[in-house]
Amino acid sequence: MKAPKILYVCQSCGATSLRWLGRCPDCEAWNSYEEQVVPDERTARTAKAAPTEGAQRLSEMTLPAFVRTGTGMGELDRVLGGGLVDRSVVLLSGEPGIGKSTLLLQICEELGKTRKVLYVSGEESRGQLKLRAERLHIKGDDIFLLTETDVDAILAECERVHPDVMIIDSVQTLTSARSTSAPGSITQVREGAAACIQYGKTQGCAVFLVGHVNKEGGISGPKMLEHMVDAVLYFEGERTHSYRLIRAIKNRFGSTDEIGVFEMGDSGLREIPNPSEMLMAERPKNTAGSCAGCVMQGTRPLISEIQTLVTKTAYPSAKRTADGFDHNRMSLLIAVLEKRLGLKFYENDVYVNVAGGIHLSETSADLTLAMALISGITDRVIPDDLIAFGEIGLSGEIRAIPHADLRVKEAARLGFKKILLPKKNIASHIRTPKGVELVGVSTLFEVLAHLTSKKDVTNE
Repeated sequence: MKAPKILYVCQSCGATSLRWLGRCPDCEAWNSYEEQVVPDERTARTAKAAPTEGAQRLSEMTLPAFVRTGTGMGELDRVLGGGLVDRSVVLLSGEPGIGKSTLLLQICEELGKTRKVLYVSGEESRGQLKLRAERLHIKGDDIFLLTETDVDAILAECERVHPDVMIIDSVQTLTSARSTSAPGSITQVREGAAACIQYGKTQGCAVFLVGHVNKEGGISGPKMLEHMVDAVLYFEGERTHSYRLIRAIKNRFGSTDEIGVFEMGDSGLREIPNPSEMLMAERPKNTAGSCAGCVMQGTRPLISEIQTLVTKTAYPSAKRTADGFDHNRMSLLIAVLEKRLGLKFYENDVYVNVAGGIHLSETSADLTLAMALISGITDRVIPDDLIAFGEIGLSGEIRAIPHADLRVKEAARLGFKKILLPKKNIASHIRTPKGVELVGVSTLFEVLAHLTSKKDVTNE
């Protein structure tokens, strides 16, 4: 009898080798290779394949009817593209303790009104889940709780309950008898997730998979896990802050730029349908180094505040720190301000912070940061009713940005009276709201006239 084929699989990145290696050449992890038995190829080829549908002409195909179900949280529905799609598989990842289990247990109450929900937990006991449900005031006759890690046992229970929505918390705890690897290994995660996904697709059940993140910030387990699912959502936020963000990294049924904003409280997560007002609520008045801007998160314009602190350095080399803003982009803008305006940032430490824990990656925030930096180093105050947004080039020119009309409308709704934006955007016939002044700027030199001296502000 032919001996079974043996492969060694890295439990960190999934790389394979014919022999055991002390250090993985791909991810450079030590002692991460584990032995795995590969099934006989002849047996796999002779196995009877399941019947599949034949090829069909594209012109003869009809659009499938994707049925969406509201989760009871408008912010989560926004990120999902309008609701939870039947037969879809959603991977929700985030750091431990950020609120993934709380969010999923909260949406069970709304989903349980029209759907049968099976909540599978491999990390908590039934008593712990019951205590959390009572704290969140969650009740429902069509919500079933199961504490199990064996995939075969979970699928057997699914055959009995026939759920419409299945929640696996978490995918890293799944184990399968078809693999001899340790629980939590790449092989076990792949096998367990594949079995749950296959059940959801064939039985018409929507599946939520909870995934933990590693120390690098990525999802633990094989990278192919993100390719196997229909949507990948990242739960972001600092545990020391009350605000949480859900961002779609992948979504086959909606946009990948949408975000949902929540606030963590004693009674669970509370959605914030208007995050711009929340971010502007604690903005300081008549303070140098602060400027408001507007960025697009999917189809939603979001007003945010950038704060800067420019102070004389005590080190041989000036310090640069950015929280919520790309560090390389900040360094580029500082270099442009030094070269084009002659500002001596090289003599000062620069600290940049985006209020509310929001991360800004859009280039439309360039003008916002530039005005905050100019205000911080010159100690000149930006008027509280002024907002600025635009992209800055290396020559100091201010370039046009997309969706300028939506940004202007959102800024006017929050009470800003003067809006600085690229001159080319004004030429595109933006409708000016009543009581709002649109100021088009084409270079950084034109921005300086809109800063107020601190003496003038004090006299007022």
